[in-house]
Amino acid sequence: MRRFASLLCAPALLALGACGDPGQSTAGQPPSEATAAHGSGTGLGPAAGESSAAVESDLGTPVKDRVATLGFLNKRNNITQDIQLKSGESRRIGSAIIKLATCERTAPWEDPPETGAFVQLFVEERATTQEKLAWRKVFSGWLFRHAPALNVVEHPVYDVWVKDCAMKFPGEEESPAAAASTSSAAKPAGRPPAAPAAAPAAPPPPA
Repeated sequence: MRRFASLLCAPALLALGACGDPGQSTAGQPPSEATAAHGSGTGLGPAAGESSAAVESDLGTPVKDRVATLGFLNKRNNITQDIQLKSGESRRIGSAIIKLATCERTAPWEDPPETGAFVQLFVEERATTQEKLAWRKVFSGWLFRHAPALNVVEHPVYDVWVKDCAMKFPGEEESPAAAASTSSAAKPAGRPPAAPAAAPAAPPPPA
């Protein structure tokens, strides 16, 4: 949990966590920031470099290999779906694009547990009824599973929240069920015990 405490105190992160970053682009094609893949998987470009560096850890799964599960809600039709993204990937759903910079969770020995993801949300919409459709970045910041009120996506149509971050730490054991299954599968099957020999028949009584 100490890593997450440092995140909340980082000025750069607090600045990026604000939802009021309404950068616009021309209508039609999404902005390159929303769709460009980042091979390093360590951030969303120069604007998020400082904040993403704050969560990169030498422990556990490399940042580029982590997979976040995000919840996505369209309030117009009340449809909710789960989205899985690797660091640096983006997904377009209708007029929205969700992009993941990275995700992080506390180590098993840290308490209380927490899971976070740095997410950006881009929406193609009109700022006013007189203006043309344009892509706007409506959210850029960290979302926390167990403390969602720390930072929320404030948009009238779309909502995004973090559900999980798939990563492991050194020494983290598998679940007992998986370990038992592996142990039983690796154990060679022995021969079944031989049936006990039948007792010899008693001699017939004398005549």
